[in-house]
Amino acid sequence: MSSTRTGLLLVCLAGVLWGTGGLALEILRDHSPLSVLMVSAYRMLVAALALLVASVVLRRGPRLLALVRAYPGRSVAVGLGTAAYQALYFGSVTTAGVTVATVVSLGLAPVLLAVVDLVRARHRTVTRGTLRLALVLGAALSGLVLVSAASGSGAAVGTRPVVGLLLAVACGCVYAATTALGSTVLTSADADPLALTTVATTAGAVGLVPVALVGGGPFVTSDPVALGTLGYLGLFTMALAYGLFYTGLRTTRSGAAVVATLLEPVTAAVAAAVVLGERLGLAGVIGSVLILTAVAGLDEPGA
Repeated sequence: MSSTRTGLLLVCLAGVLWGTGGLALEILRDHSPLSVLMVSAYRMLVAALALLVASVVLRRGPRLLALVRAYPGRSVAVGLGTAAYQALYFGSVTTAGVTVATVVSLGLAPVLLAVVDLVRARHRTVTRGTLRLALVLGAALSGLVLVSAASGSGAAVGTRPVVGLLLAVACGCVYAATTALGSTVLTSADADPLALTTVATTAGAVGLVPVALVGGGPFVTSDPVALGTLGYLGLFTMALAYGLFYTGLRTTRSGAAVVATLLEPVTAAVAAAVVLGERLGLAGVIGSVLILTAVAGLDEPGA
């Protein structure tokens, strides 16, 4: 298997792990009154602690220090960007609803990064690769709209749709910029994905925890299910998922990587249908197939 295909597979696995986060959040909220912002802060904090321990155990300390010395601003910016687009997304959900937040934020990012990829490749004319990329993006975004509409059909619409829309646009822009920035760090030198994930997650936790504390309590929970779910969110949907994502990003274009992460809403919809009994519906099935087809199309030459 080529390095590009391996990288794309790792990014896809990251998207699947991220897709289980919504279900985990629903379980946690059934057992604890922690706010979504506080849950996000715990998620990043658990991930940061786990990654720091892993770096020590695997003796990656020198690489971590080397990355901080070589790219201190970029590494911290990736972490703060990660924390920022999570907060912006949750803010969009509460003000505009799940569908608008998901479609706009996740839909805008691959379009922006596809344009960046085309500019970097300096395509002066329309080529077969350009047309294939347009088809991949079209299928992915169409599928995203259908899946999001199907999964969000029963959700309440936010009371401030304009504010929510602006937050979703900001989320998509920050997500795209963070992914592109992380890609430049990984490809500009022999950077270690574990080191970048550790530094970025730690910076994100340092930035997000104070914001969550200012947002108000409750700040802690003693429920064992909630604690276990927080552990899962931090270890699997954050530490492991971002480790896979940044490892895959070394050999995968940032635009293709973001399209591949659209497996997140597909996984979330399927998990909700299997575990919570929510009906995916015809639109959701068609949308899932379109996204899977688009991801498969990324493996074609020139896509």
